Amino acid sequence: MKPVVHDTYLKELTLRGVLLGALITVIFTASNVYLGLKVGMTFSTSIPAAVISMALLRMFKHSNILENNMVQTQASSAGTLTAIIFILPGLIMLGYWHSFPLWQTLTLCALGGFLGVLFTIPLRRAMVVETDLPYPEGRAAAEILRAGSVSEDKKLEDGASSTGLKEILAGFGFSSIFALFSSGFHIFASGFSSWFSLGGTAVTGVGIGFSTALISAGYLIGISSGIAVLVGWLISWGGFVPYFTSIVDQIPEGASLGDFASSVWVAKVRLIGVGVIGIAAVWTLLSLARPVIRGMSDAIAVSRNNKTAAAREQHHTDIDLSAKSFITVLLLSLVGLFVVFYFFVAEAGLSAGTTFIFVSVGLILAVLMGFLVAAACGYMAGLLGSSSSPISGITILGVLAASLTVYGLSELFSVFEIENGSRFATAYAIFITGVITAVACISNDNMQDLKTGYLIGATPWRQQVALLIGCVTGAVAIAPVMNLLYEAYGFTGAMPRVDMDPAAVLSAPQATLMATLAQGIFKSSLDWDLILLGVGIGVVCIIVHRSLAKYRQGWALPPLAVGFGIYLPSSICIALMLGAVLNYFVARYVKAHSDKAGMKRSDHTGVLFASGMIVGESIIGVLIALAVVISVSSGGAADPLALVGADFASVADILGIVAFIAVIVVFVTRTVRAAKTK
Repeated sequence: MKPVVHDTYLKELTLRGVLLGALITVIFTASNVYLGLKVGMTFSTSIPAAVISMALLRMFKHSNILENNMVQTQASSAGTLTAIIFILPGLIMLGYWHSFPLWQTLTLCALGGFLGVLFTIPLRRAMVVETDLPYPEGRAAAEILRAGSVSEDKKLEDGASSTGLKEILAGFGFSSIFALFSSGFHIFASGFSSWFSLGGTAVTGVGIGFSTALISAGYLIGISSGIAVLVGWLISWGGFVPYFTSIVDQIPEGASLGDFASSVWVAKVRLIGVGVIGIAAVWTLLSLARPVIRGMSDAIAVSRNNKTAAAREQHHTDIDLSAKSFITVLLLSLVGLFVVFYFFVAEAGLSAGTTFIFVSVGLILAVLMGFLVAAACGYMAGLLGSSSSPISGITILGVLAASLTVYGLSELFSVFEIENGSRFATAYAIFITGVITAVACISNDNMQDLKTGYLIGATPWRQQVALLIGCVTGAVAIAPVMNLLYEAYGFTGAMPRVDMDPAAVLSAPQATLMATLAQGIFKSSLDWDLILLGVGIGVVCIIVHRSLAKYRQGWALPPLAVGFGIYLPSSICIALMLGAVLNYFVARYVKAHSDKAGMKRSDHTGVLFASGMIVGESIIGVLIALAVVISVSSGGAADPLALVGADFASVADILGIVAFIAVIVVFVTRTVRAAKTK
């Protein structure tokens, strides 16, 4: 795909576009927060946002491809910022926060996002313009925007944008209805599980969550990652859970097989998953070190060459945010973050001098690591795509660096000797990592959006303004939604009320992992033998992955996905695997019965329908959470929408299975049928 240079001026950054982007932002932010807290992953919002934007802006006069691009740029940045949920819930799990303070959470997210935008500006030319990096999502979004442009053939326009919107809305409709009847009305069961005794005290089990969002997420990650999750699940529930339960003298009195197996998995097996995830993340980053360094060197060289008179006579498609604006936003971000850090540290009751040192060191660490991860994430986005970039790995390294730094400061200034000193130090390390994560996820998305803009002839500085606006609107939505979901469902190890349903708890896997790592460093409470065992398994997975990639084209065993298969609950893993298997067999069937154009239509339909199902279940989950919070706060029931009681459970199981299969059949049918539609 060649870049476009428009001969005439087209409006880009418009008020209606900003307002539409804000609306889409709220929807996708809520969806990603819910999905991320439930399953530990988010989905790329660029393509769905582009499709929705095209369909809605067509209702107005004089809309154009560049205006559409600004809307998707704003919406995608906000949707990506939700990766902050990988770390901030850890403060709740520590018991340091009992809710998410609106102004602190908002400011941290927004200003961290600002730094992510700013730090990638010097890299744009080298990594976006003068590069052969694939940028898969950026190119796909550009292709969709081009297809839906009013300057294109009318037939192509209608087929790209209106049909795409129909698929998103169809997925949204089926998913939201199913979620309402399962999580809200409880007429459909939300999942199925079965537990087995293997002799003695050895126990294992299998379970699947009836979640259209999980099926869709599995469909999007593909068969390689799905198989890797399966391998991790087999290691966990086929190997370690039976082993660790078998060496226990007896099953605790009154405990069911499921409770017993789950407690062993939480206490021991998940730590093995931590080791696998950790080494996989480090390996991924190290494998990218050379190209990242080369990319930064190219960026510096280009920057030097641009200090010429000819370089100053740039076309609008090559103009970044001005130096004055850059410095202004940077200074405002640094001052704002200093204030946020100060108020966080001041609550610990340290002396004025110690408080200033903690704030200054924390801010410097966040900014320096933020700049480094911005370059790394920008390159990884170009190489792997935003959805495949190991943000979790970046966060792990961030929390380790922050924890070790804060630990050293705490030892130096005797912070551990004051009341709750250890808890404060752990919380502060997580808080610092929050900024690093915000920088990482925004820089990761920023490069994709700038690539899209470059290919369709957009103005970089206007896109960068849209990205900044997206950071603000996303930040405004994140804190209330996180609070709402926490109050309604609770997090693993942190429930706001004693009478809450443990089956409905949001696992928040990454945040749990980060809190565990931080606590382990400060309290020396981690079972390092289990983590090191996981590291060993991760090394084996890396070797297998490299060998498959070398000797079997198209084969892979992503070690990070193996780690998630060990770390995530069985109900989530099996649903993800099912979605990946559906993707594989649908693709094979379409390939055997259609041409390349049909395969492309089928893939496009599947991605959009799956995105719609993720959004549908997520939005209903947020609305149900709102109903629960309102009911509980007014003294009502914890399940205000429930239409049936516990005696309906057996019928709900059957209805849930039937309805779940029906939605899957509809999904597959629509995806296959798209290949035959011209």
